[in-house]
Formats: sequence, C-alpha cells, structure tokens
Amino acid sequence: MKLSGFWTGLAVAAALSACGQKNSADDVAGEAEAALPEASASTNASGSAEPVEQLDGANAASAWPKGWLDAERLAQADAEPHNWFTSGRDQEGTYYSPLDQINHETVERLGVAWEYDLGTERGIEATPIVIDGVMVFSGVWGRVYVLDAETGAELWTFDPEVTAYDPQAARRACCDAVSRGLSVWGGKVYASALDGRLFALDLKTGETLWSVQTIPENEGMAYTVSGAPQIAGDVIVVGSSGADFPARGYVAGFDLETGELRWRSYLTPSDPSEGPQETEALTKALPTWSEETDWSFGGGGTVWDGMAFDAELGLLYVGVGNAAPYNRWRRSPGGGDNLYLASIVAMNPKDGSVVWAFQTTPGDHWDYTATSKFILADLPLNGSERKVIMQAPKNGFFYVLDRQTGEYLSAEPYVFANWTKGLDPESGRPIPNADVADYDAEPRLVFPGMQGGHNWHPMAHNLKTGLVYIPAIEAGMVFVNTAQRPVGTIDGMFQAAGLFVEDYDPEALRSLMGELPALSALTKTAGLKETPSSHSVLRAWDPVTQKTVWEHKYPDTFWDGGVMTSGGGLVFRGDALGDLSVFAADTGALLKTIPLHSSIMAAPMSYAVGDTQYVSVISGYGGGGGLAFPPNSAAYLYGNDNRVITLKLDGAEPAARPLQEDPPAPDLPDTGAALETLAQGEILFTKHCMRCHMGERGVMPNLTKSWALASAEGFNAIVREGALSLNGMARFDDVLGDAEAEAIRSYLISQTLD
Repeated sequence: MKLSGFWTGLAVAAALSACGQKNSADDVAGEAEAALPEASASTNASGSAEPVEQLDGANAASAWPKGWLDAERLAQADAEPHNWFTSGRDQEGTYYSPLDQINHETVERLGVAWEYDLGTERGIEATPIVIDGVMVFSGVWGRVYVLDAETGAELWTFDPEVTAYDPQAARRACCDAVSRGLSVWGGKVYASALDGRLFALDLKTGETLWSVQTIPENEGMAYTVSGAPQIAGDVIVVGSSGADFPARGYVAGFDLETGELRWRSYLTPSDPSEGPQETEALTKALPTWSEETDWSFGGGGTVWDGMAFDAELGLLYVGVGNAAPYNRWRRSPGGGDNLYLASIVAMNPKDGSVVWAFQTTPGDHWDYTATSKFILADLPLNGSERKVIMQAPKNGFFYVLDRQTGEYLSAEPYVFANWTKGLDPESGRPIPNADVADYDAEPRLVFPGMQGGHNWHPMAHNLKTGLVYIPAIEAGMVFVNTAQRPVGTIDGMFQAAGLFVEDYDPEALRSLMGELPALSALTKTAGLKETPSSHSVLRAWDPVTQKTVWEHKYPDTFWDGGVMTSGGGLVFRGDALGDLSVFAADTGALLKTIPLHSSIMAAPMSYAVGDTQYVSVISGYGGGGGLAFPPNSAAYLYGNDNRVITLKLDGAEPAARPLQEDPPAPDLPDTGAALETLAQGEILFTKHCMRCHMGERGVMPNLTKSWALASAEGFNAIVREGALSLNGMARFDDVLGDAEAEAIRSYLISQTLD
C-alpha cells in the first residue's frame, strides 16, 4: 500500500517490537525560509515559506501529529521502537534501540542506504533525532538540519550565523565549534548556537519563533554553549561551556512557549565581599571555598553537557564541570572541596533550586568534570529495585546513585586511576593520594589525564543484557604547574599543562617548560613499572556488580566515537580510523567492521521507516581531543568532510575516498629575526594559538604551511584585525601588538624553514 504524502505514509504500527510493517510514501524534497537579521533558514526550490509536505498530514502510527513529541509520548517511547525521540532515544538516555531486524544473523548484510554532506569540516558530536520518519540534528556552530529519514533528502536547514553575530565566539570555545545536540518538543526544534543564543524553530518550516541570549551579562567571563538543551517540565534548560577560561557555572530555565527566562541558578559562589549569595545552596557551598579564593576567575563549574530529567520525580539532573583555574592551590589557597565543582546535582526545574548534590571530585585539581551524559535506570541492588542515576565522569569511577535522594550506592574504577587511593565505601568520598597526584610543586604523571577516563562521548545501556557500554580512555598525562616556567599562563589551560606521555619530551619542551624530570622517574612516582600507552577501549560494564564483562581495545587511537546498542543484541561504535564496528552485546565478539573512511566521534542511532531498520551516524573529527588529526586517522588520510552516513541491510558498499593532498607550501622568506624574537614567538604561539593550530593536519590550518605567513601585513590583518573573523578566526589585538604578532610569524617561518 502506497499512502499519499510523506507524513501520512509513516504508518509504522506503534505496538511493533521491532520494525514496522507498512510502506512509506512518496519522496518529496523541500525547504522553508525564515530569514532573520541574526540567523537564517534555507529556502525551498520555489522560494516559498510554506510548510514542507513531509511535515503535513495525520499520523497513521499514533494519536499524535507527525513529528509531535510531548511528555506523554516520550514516556511511552518503548511502544514506538521505530522512533529515536531524544539524543539518547528516550528520557532515560539509554542510547538503546529495541529494533532487531539488524542482528547477529543479518548484520553481515549491512551497507550504505544514503549519505548527506553537511558542507562543513569540523568536529561533529551530535546524534540525530528521528520522529515519524523525519531526521533532525545539529552541526557545527549550532546549525540545524532536517532531512527525510528514508532518503536523506533535505527538508530545511538553519544557520545561526554565529561569526556574523559574534566574531569572537570561537575564541572563547576551548574545544572546537561543536554542538552536542538539540531537542524536539511540541512541534518545535530547540537549538543552541555557540554564541549562547537559544532558538525555537518551527519543525515544519524552520521559521524562527523566538530566540533569546542565554548567556548572562558578564565582565571577563568566557561563556559559550555547546551542549544540547534539556526539556524539563515547562522549561527548556541551558548550561554553558567556558571553564577552561574564567567562568562562573550556571544553568538557566526558559519558558518553552515564549523564551522568557524563568530562573538562573549558579553552581559556584559569588565573591562574598559583593554581598550575600543568591541561593541557599550557594550559602552552604561558600565555606567549602578558601577565604583567599581569587573570585575573578569565576570558579568554573560550567554545565556543558550531561543533563537529564525524571518526569515522575520532577527532578532535573545536571553534571557540573571542572574548576577554573584547574590548580586548586591557585584557585582556592588552603584547599576546600569547592562545591559544586565536579558534582552531580539534582534540581527542581520549577525554580532551579538544588534538591541534592553529590561531588565526585572534591577540590578538583585535574579538570575532572562530571559532565558526561547520565543514564537513568531501575537496578536490582541488595535485594530491592532502586531508581538510580549512573555516570562515568572523567575521574575514572563509575557511579551509581539513588536518583531521588542522591544516596551513594556504589562506585568502582572503570579505568586505571592513581589520583586517589580509592573511595570511602560508605560515602564515596575519594581518599587523597597527594604524593602521587599533586603537581603543584613538581610535575606528576596522573591517571586519568585531563581528557578523563570517559569524556562527553555517549555510553549506552542495553536493557536486555543489563550492561553499560563505556567508550573509555586509558591514558595518563604529565601535569605541570607552569606558573613559574617560561610559558606561564596558557589560553584554555590556565597555569596547568597536561601532556600525554607520547608527547612528553623534556628536551624538546625545555624552551617552554624549563627543566623537567625524565618520564621514567615520573612513571616510578606514579607507582608504575612501565609507562602505559594512551588508547581507547570499549568496556562492557555491569552496573550492579561494578565489574568489566568484556572489553575491546583500540591500540592505535584514543579519541573514538560514542556508543549505541540495540535489541538485536548488538553494540555499534565508530572510531578515528574511519570504521563503524559492530559487536555482540553479550560477549563482545566483533561481528562486522564497515570502513566508512570518515573519522567518527558521535554516537550512532537506529530507527525504522516502513519495514526497514536503519543505523545512522554523523562523521567529523575534532573537539577537545581531536583538533590535531592522528596520521592513521581517516580525517588525516581522506579529509574531514562532515557526513550523515545511514546504513540498512543489503545497502551498498561504502565508496572509496581519495587520499587527502596538502596544498603546495608557500615559498617563505627568512625574516632574519633574532633568536630572542623567535623564542618570544614560540612562547606567544603556545600561549595563544597552539590550542587550535596543532599537528600536521587538523581541524584548523597548519600555520607553518600557511600562505598567510608570506607578508607581515597580511598576517597582522588576520591575527590582530580579524580579516577572517567570518570564517571563525577571531582577532587577538587585545593581547598581541604588532611586534608580538610579527614574533609569532617569524617563529612559524623558522619552523617551516627548519
């Protein structure tokens, strides 16, 4: 049966446990226009602003209009396995699809159904949402894309035009111009732009219904927004990034219909000399900070990723980020737990008040955010079923808490960790291991490193096996207090440098760091006989017993993709090498490897249209650990085109991609700069430029091969005057004068000539 109209054609029976049994309808492509001074949506072929046909019509699959999502429908997500309603599919954030058409017996037939090119080449961290055959997702800068989920045909796109609105926005972002997702609710798409604006877009047309700046007026704070907004009752909740620079963390709730600010709750205290704290929770937190705290840094504690909402309990959960500055003795001389840094916090979404809080890393000293995504579950623990919240934050421990009360239930290390001697079995409080992990006086090799044992990459919970699949990172870092070293303060790291063991070369670092101990000595201080390599591992974790069931090691990469699992008994994960691997969920057996030739960080997802199950993932390398492309990565070898790659049974073989070629190197003149000038240029480049421009190939250009070096005037125009600001290259005239810019240019040319 062929039904007329795309939306009326999505007649997938809501009660099916696997794939639907009805055919989908005609393929209709269209776009809609909603051009505003500060952002724009694309137009359709005729230039009209009418709703696209795909979004019209009744929904034969359920009582809800097509594309509609509300609390009632989300609560019944398991009755509609063909849909993927939220970034994690359901309100529990499981990244689990009940679909089972693709399974152990059929997975060998998996191939490409369609691809869609986003037209960008940066880091992609979002997982698509699919509701009633329409795919919605966010891309770089907070762009929005809406596609026909069956064919990949573009329906409409939206560009917030961040660099035109705020040319300096990218400079405040520590870790690429990424977006970790959006929300679809009540016929609207809620999407955040990197510059802090929150947009409510009409799902059918892409028209902007309202927009609001979520970042508060501030002086000297470096806020951006990269996380997905969270629906919580009648508000949409937004946090911010920024604690790799001065920032004071907060979350804010906005009215779903109007965008009006309902409340804003800060998660670190304000300077007590300026008056009382804004909330009772902050009044309680203030004594955990030193009286000598330097409040000009804001303290950190931004909420840049993990959030969840339990509609039954009426609780909003937010994961609080790292300290600013990282070094606790610089931030809060004399110590203190520094609430609510690195904490899991439950809040009342009606007013933003704190209900309970659990701090994973008191006195954070290592950039150990607790912002990784949450999973809500009901687990059998000690003879009774408990409503729990689970998280694997950066500090290397897997936490299970009672999500109603915040009671600590259990935690065990899911990666090697030496920053603590272990956790108190009753309270979960870490036991200090200062001799091994305090780098204030001397460098230390600490595990995990700043990247954490698990970063933002989604983990998944299979409801059949009961296992949680963690995209873990086994890697330490040499932490160095740079305050009294030549390089001093480094943008995005304050005065605490973190170096992977593979990058730690005391002689090569001498000009920046001065005298450094040998890696062998640091390894011994860390309590190790050998220095382990940095690598990624997919770890199947039993949250009840807190033990590893199986694991798959990625020996040649560390910054790989998030995870999705399915009712077909499978686990899906992409990686930096450009492969999508499929594992048996129960045993970890590798069942299928699909060479997609595109590096992947985002988590895959699965949905069905008609009688066909699809698996989809968006490629694109970047983010905090992927700005420099490893030489063995697909991004390095084939380029970093951002693509939606969608698979189905009996699909096509992935197309081969040509090897990437570097543009011809410029013929650069020797500037004749003095050695002192070159040394100054190296330090200035490290302080202000290297966090983005690193590696032979990467998200940002390799400046040692840039034609911009050919002329001092041209280089100055870019670096100090913002000639490329619309491309995302901010200006640095507030910290670099003409002489400093020329010193950087001379240093880069010297590296090219060498």
